Amino acid sequence: MNSRNSGSGRPRASSRETLAEAAAELFLEQTYAGTTVDDIARRAGVSRATFFNYLASKSDLLWLEVDEALKGFPELLVAPGAGILPMDAVLIAVLRLAEGFGPGRLPLAVTQVELMETDAELQASALPRFLAVVRQIAAAIAARTGDDAEGPLPRGAAAAVVGAGVAAVGVWARAGVGRGPLKPLVREAVEPVCRGYTTALLSATAGPAERARMDGTDIDPAITGESSEEQWGGPLSRTERVRPVTAGE
Repeated sequence: MNSRNSGSGRPRASSRETLAEAAAELFLEQTYAGTTVDDIARRAGVSRATFFNYLASKSDLLWLEVDEALKGFPELLVAPGAGILPMDAVLIAVLRLAEGFGPGRLPLAVTQVELMETDAELQASALPRFLAVVRQIAAAIAARTGDDAEGPLPRGAAAAVVGAGVAAVGVWARAGVGRGPLKPLVREAVEPVCRGYTTALLSATAGPAERARMDGTDIDPAITGESSEEQWGGPLSRTERVRPVTAGE
């Protein structure tokens, strides 16, 4: 018996990549909304049951490359050493994630959006993915600062990083065939956010005298209630827990 599905035009297969290729063809031919799971399975030469063995929904096809890359993101967040500032560690992880995408590796989610008419579905299916990344980044920041991952600074910093990263991806996607690597755009968008939140984290964990030194001013110990030892190198402060550890310390 011929192993090809009559009318499918391709050998029977069962990989996500084959399903994605079939879906891309159909989305271009008849739009995202006009394509059913049965259409995709038929074009790929597999059964509907096989489709759902690999994917939970049709929208997952738009995110295959992204979802695969994000599986390793938690490990990227913890990879930088303990002496790295929290937001520097986040920046390193985000840039390493971005390295995986370039002109030769384009997620279906950012290609041919207008022709495939995937914009509405992208917006709906993007939110849970973005929120998951926000939670991961907030947890990574909190693990390095000792703060609550649901607190306003870790959560706000994480959301700002994700927002900046999404903005960079949008610029990259709209560049069309002339687009270059994603990483430089992500650095341009995310690095200022990380710098700003580095200052915010240090300021939030500093005492009045420490904040004054960060601002370039001194405060009378009688006003702050801190002893001279506390102001100038006493027991380890929370600020010291989030600054880089230098050699010899």
